[in-house]
Amino acid sequence: MPATGAGVPTGSTSNLAQIGVSQVAAEGEVARAQAQVRLAAIAYNRADALVREEAGSVRGRDEAAAALATARAALEAARAQRRLLGPSIASMGNLATLWVRVPVFGTDVSAIERGRAATVRPLGDGRAASRAARPVQAPPSANMVAGTVDLFFALDNRDRTYRVGQRVAVSLPLGGKADGLSIPTAAIVRDIYGGEWVYRKTAPDTYVRQRIEVASVADGRALLSRGLERGAEVVTDGAAELFGTEFGTPH
Repeated sequence: MPATGAGVPTGSTSNLAQIGVSQVAAEGEVARAQAQVRLAAIAYNRADALVREEAGSVRGRDEAAAALATARAALEAARAQRRLLGPSIASMGNLATLWVRVPVFGTDVSAIERGRAATVRPLGDGRAASRAARPVQAPPSANMVAGTVDLFFALDNRDRTYRVGQRVAVSLPLGGKADGLSIPTAAIVRDIYGGEWVYRKTAPDTYVRQRIEVASVADGRALLSRGLERGAEVVTDGAAELFGTEFGTPH
């Protein structure tokens, strides 16, 4: 999503066309409220001039002043509602900086170093180059059902590699150090449900697919939270081919 002073689209998980329709309606409400303010200001100035010329009533001027204040309040409310809908959908394709929204379980937020940059890469492409994204402040956002809170990072997109609404893989900076086994990311294959596997060598020319769980990825290696014991041999070059052979899926 795009980074602007106006914030982010509050319905960023919804259809962008629906957000665009809401934005057009909100902009129309702002224009109507601006016209009401102009009319109320003209009426007040007229009533004030009549009072100064002793040709009008003070009550009439007070009523005009109240109408002007009401119109201005309505304009501010319309502008606030428009800001909540984020930047214009029509301008999103021309932005050089995008915001990445990262849902994080509430129990894990304290383990993240909020002042450090995250790394972003296209989802499902382990060989794609990652790039840094700096942390930014954004309006509070969370999902009560999933128990997650949203963190936001600004991504340099001057080369137009990423698009608004695109799903990406994000590595977050964690505080402290974690010990565990690590393997090359090239050894990992993923099924259609996002499950992570490796092919472990059990005998000469014999390999067994084994489930693993990745804790973090950095510099081409994955830190495992479970799935392998120390000394296990896994396939690095050719893991995708074995996966394709097992399930009959070309790679």
